[in-house]
Amino acid sequence: MDPKAQAVAAKSSGVLIGALCGIGAAFGWAAGFVAAKHGVSIGFSPADLAFHRFYWSGILLIPLALRSGAIELGGIGWGRGMVMTILAGPPQALLAYIGFTLVPLGHGTTIQPACAALFGLVLATLVLGERPTLQRIIGCMILVAGLIVFGIESLTTIGGHGVGGDLLFALAGLFWASFGTLLRLWGVAGMRGTAVVGALSVLVFAPLYTVFVGFDGILRMSLADNMLQILVQGLLAGALPIYLFARAVTLLGAGRAATFPALVPGFSLVIGFFALGLVPSIAQLIGLAIVVVGFRFVVR
Repeated sequence: MDPKAQAVAAKSSGVLIGALCGIGAAFGWAAGFVAAKHGVSIGFSPADLAFHRFYWSGILLIPLALRSGAIELGGIGWGRGMVMTILAGPPQALLAYIGFTLVPLGHGTTIQPACAALFGLVLATLVLGERPTLQRIIGCMILVAGLIVFGIESLTTIGGHGVGGDLLFALAGLFWASFGTLLRLWGVAGMRGTAVVGALSVLVFAPLYTVFVGFDGILRMSLADNMLQILVQGLLAGALPIYLFARAVTLLGAGRAATFPALVPGFSLVIGFFALGLVPSIAQLIGLAIVVVGFRFVVR
């Protein structure tokens, strides 16, 4: 094969691998949402799920976080590391898990990613000095329209606690957007930031969980239920999607890779339907469709 043909084949292979990595990351995040909803429905507390989400993967990530030095926490610093852990670690996860005790699966799996994208653009403008394009402004307006659909459903069919659940997911999205903004502002690679969050989740938040919550809730659940949360929350929805998404960015570029998080709401509803038998309402499907269109404009 001549060099030109080899280059074309290598490029095609890289695009395919990048697409598979991006799809895998979206699937992992979606599976984590569904597992969380299942967990709270069978009796896990939000704190129990947060422990499973960060402790087991955190143990594996500690060496990666500390390999460049423990004093400065791998060059990031303990102060910045704590801020990142609050925004992307157990506190952020608790917001979402509490939200799942109040609203259906479709609300959380759509509102949190949509708000993360929406607030991400706002913070990029205010903090990073990026100028939003007209297409992205239109995308933000469409996202807001989709979120309003979910808010109306909460007001009319769920009640005040439904609105509260929606707001918790919106706040979780803001936390995630702030985390991403700080990664760019401080020049921290995504996988490195994830390693620091995992390490501090073990070193700081796990002891707090042990003292103030305890393991009674986890021990009350079956081994199979606990293993499901460990595997899905700790691995499939934990560090693995971050790695896959970072790989997709490398192979496809940030612009094209940014489309994959838009797959999370749809994947979540499909997984929720086949795994848990959860059927989204017409309002949720309409809101999801509007949000997906908004995502398309935002990531252009």
